[in-house]
Amino acid sequence: MYHLRCQPAPAAPIDGRRPAVQRRPHSKRRCMAARFGWKSLTAVPAGLLLVSGIVITLVGFRPPAREDLRSQPVAPKPRPAPRSMAKQDVQGLLSGMNFLNLADNRIELRRGNACFTLQATLDAGLQQALIPRLDRKNSRYIGIVAMEPADGRVLAMAGYDKSNPDGNPCLDNRFPAASIFKIITAAAAVEAGDLNPGAMLRFSGDKYTLYKSQINSKTSKNANQLSLKDSFAQSVNPVFGRLGANLLGKDVIEAYAEAFGFNREIDFELPLRPSRVELTDGAFELAEVASGYNRTTRISPLHGAAMAAAIVNQGRWVEPTIVDWISNEAGQTIYQSQAIYRDRAIDRDTAKVLRQLMQATVQSGTAHKEFQKHQGDKVLSRLEIGGKTGSMGDGTGETRYDWFVGYAREPQRKKQLVVAVVVAHEGFIGTRAAAYAVMAMKEYFQDSPGILRTQVSPAPRS
Repeated sequence: MYHLRCQPAPAAPIDGRRPAVQRRPHSKRRCMAARFGWKSLTAVPAGLLLVSGIVITLVGFRPPAREDLRSQPVAPKPRPAPRSMAKQDVQGLLSGMNFLNLADNRIELRRGNACFTLQATLDAGLQQALIPRLDRKNSRYIGIVAMEPADGRVLAMAGYDKSNPDGNPCLDNRFPAASIFKIITAAAAVEAGDLNPGAMLRFSGDKYTLYKSQINSKTSKNANQLSLKDSFAQSVNPVFGRLGANLLGKDVIEAYAEAFGFNREIDFELPLRPSRVELTDGAFELAEVASGYNRTTRISPLHGAAMAAAIVNQGRWVEPTIVDWISNEAGQTIYQSQAIYRDRAIDRDTAKVLRQLMQATVQSGTAHKEFQKHQGDKVLSRLEIGGKTGSMGDGTGETRYDWFVGYAREPQRKKQLVVAVVVAHEGFIGTRAAAYAVMAMKEYFQDSPGILRTQVSPAPRS
């Protein structure tokens, strides 16, 4: 064993005291050599040991490979929330557009530096089936609107405006409502006047005229007599004139007209002027409005479809919509359409009675001739169909307005459609409004049972 070397003891001092032993100074490495017996450590400089320790430490540390760094998950930057649109914003975005005769229900829009993708509610197959069959030769105006009554989605908007090729007659409120207004009078008579379809009503004179003498509250014993259902189906003017003047009155007619969308804004994505009805206290003027025997009550085809939708929809008024969703450049949904319901136009029982009256119009009334042509049709035969016709000249003899507002339901699949068509015939009577309605119904319901035709692409993720 190695020992530390010390100096020889000095001579004893004069005072006889023994001095303390004095050891040589030693370093930390000498102590380590003494403790562990490492002779070589006594000769290794301290600086070299420090460097060796650093080298050992560095050799033991291995940084991760470049591939390891790449494989580490990197948290994505949060995507800013999209700025959502209200329906009023959509109306501004679509300003100047009319959506008439669209061939594709997916539309790319640019406004300033922003780009948008719009998915329309239109049924492309139904739309494309109607457009090439428009009778432009014999018509000044054609407006066809088909709608899903449960949620107000517009499935077709096809038409033709001879005087303004860029116009959209489906949204035009210039057309006399004619006998379409009898729908409102009948609703008021059933609900407020407590009449039923079999109620017998008297009238004098011709069915399709309206004179002051025909609306007298008293009629002769020899007067004609028809049920409410037959009077509606055959569109008998004196019966509805007398109901308006003698049973209902101004306030009741006005209330039901507003409940069915007259004289108020209909909340739609495209510009749509309100349909108008003017009412006075005069008995004969009320008779004219109630029977539709005037040119001052005006309505658009889109509004006509919304009226039919309320009847099929058990009296609930639903606002029409033609936009399914809108996304921005990043593919984020910034607008999603939702069904908007207003107060009930009529109650459930009244809506059920009106459907009976409208069915009678198709089965034995003014629309019977057109639908009779398709008796036994494999599509139409499985449907419940109802409607109301209307006819009115423009007063000059140049144009004849022709209306059909109705619905079709397939009870087994609970699939349904409402249709409103107006045609302004010139010179010769071309394709009638009811004929266009038949085209729409056959096209929409032609698919095999159990398979829904209308498919809407899902909205992008928000």
